Amino acid sequence: MIEKTPEPTTIWLVGGVLVILAIATGAGQILKRRYDTVLNPAIVEQFHLRIRSWWIICSALAAAFILGRTATVILFGAISFFALREFITATPTRRADHRALFWVFFFFTPFQYVLVGFNMYDWYAVVIPVFGFLFIAGRIALAGDYKRFLQRIAVIQAGLMISVYCLSHAPALLTQDLPIADPSNSTTNQPAINLNGDSQTLTEETESSSQQRLNLEDKARLLFFFVLMIQLGDVAQYLWGKLLGRRVIAPEISGDRTWEGIFGGICTATVLGALLWWATPFHAWESATAAAIVTAIGFAGGMTMSAIKRDRGVRDYGTLVVGHGGVLDRIDSICFAAPVFFYLTRLLTSQ
Repeated sequence: MIEKTPEPTTIWLVGGVLVILAIATGAGQILKRRYDTVLNPAIVEQFHLRIRSWWIICSALAAAFILGRTATVILFGAISFFALREFITATPTRRADHRALFWVFFFFTPFQYVLVGFNMYDWYAVVIPVFGFLFIAGRIALAGDYKRFLQRIAVIQAGLMISVYCLSHAPALLTQDLPIADPSNSTTNQPAINLNGDSQTLTEETESSSQQRLNLEDKARLLFFFVLMIQLGDVAQYLWGKLLGRRVIAPEISGDRTWEGIFGGICTATVLGALLWWATPFHAWESATAAAIVTAIGFAGGMTMSAIKRDRGVRDYGTLVVGHGGVLDRIDSICFAAPVFFYLTRLLTSQ
């Protein structure tokens, strides 16, 4: 549990988001009550539903941050479990797959998050894409049912990869030992006195091991920044698409996603990322670049999951998030962008 008083940076970031959500909620209620508004009622309703899902996501993250790192990892583990359940439910399986699915749900999913919680990077980076994938194929083969064999193992592997492996990289930000690339409070070149009384310069290696590391609150803020950029980018894409959208990217997959929307969403996220650089260990241009990249990858994730839904003939993956589809419908962008942001963070903070 986090017992110390939050840093001013954290208070400004979380408080600012809550104020914006409160204002947006009030605006949405006003628009819903105004029948003479020039806006399309469907757009107003969609805006209202997105704000409500934001409250759910932000409340869950805030509660997990207050309780600490372990609670956050458990929260994401539970989300992965329900997302995987929705994915498997929407795709075809056979009785011969049930034993393999038991291992997927009750061994590989929790084991992945245990490894994340204990920061065993060398293991959680490979357990699912290597051992998990091989186990799924072998276990289904041992069941003796060869009908649609490749399709069935591919479905389970894809669900495990997207819902569990990819998403687990979000809470992994909290367990990684991340250095500060260029801290403002750096003590480089400050003199130190050795036993002989001679002045010497502190080495960067000593600093990085003793002082130049991100603390838990820094990393929690980074996770909050990541989720915030994904959600803001998603909303910006939707709004720009409704306001200026003319050219639909893939009408058979999603009639709402336009080139104008994705371009406007990426640009909006880039600007917001640059403005919120102070909440991250990045420089302004690095924060802007990270926001742009995760927004683009999140868009690709949304398109991918929409294509799967169209293939299976379903509108939503579930109804756990009341009024706005299932868990997987809300986190599809986060799933795809989480490993990209994770490794981008490692790259930027190691410079």
